[in-house]
Amino acid sequence: MLQENNALHWYVVHTYSGYENKVAANLEKIVENRNLGHLIEAIRVPVEVVETEGGKTEEHKLFPSYVFVKMIMNDESWHVVRNITGVTGFVGPGSEPVILSDEEVESLGVESGTKSLDFAIDDTVEIIGGPFAGIIATGRVLEISPDSKKVKLLVNMAGRESALELDTTDVKKI
Repeated sequence: MLQENNALHWYVVHTYSGYENKVAANLEKIVENRNLGHLIEAIRVPVEVVETEGGKTEEHKLFPSYVFVKMIMNDESWHVVRNITGVTGFVGPGSEPVILSDEEVESLGVESGTKSLDFAIDDTVEIIGGPFAGIIATGRVLEISPDSKKVKLLVNMAGRESALELDTTDVKKI
């Protein structure tokens, strides 16, 4: 049925709408109960955290109806994933799951490892990119997002201190 592939790769699993977290939780339980950690290494439902007007935070799924699974594809792992309630199948032509390339995994934000940054909270950084490069020279780091993609700075604009949010790639430690 499936061509044996002994390397770990990311695959996309299609689910019923609203079943993403249930599928991920059930798959994690099955991996633990059947000792399949050597076949299925990671399960992700990428989300973004959005702050609402009332100051509360909400999670929004980046890819509704999809779960990302890093696994070694073989008949056993295929059947385990495919037979979970709520799973409609793997993304790919027919019954052939398609491997996500490293570039796709990175651009989709599937691997949620945090980036290593050369600055920390309270450090002074130089603004080297983004819309304020060349306008505002430096700022003090107030906050770093959990995924290390955004940084909130305290900057001096027109004689007033203001908070400014930038991508972490737009600043560097002085």
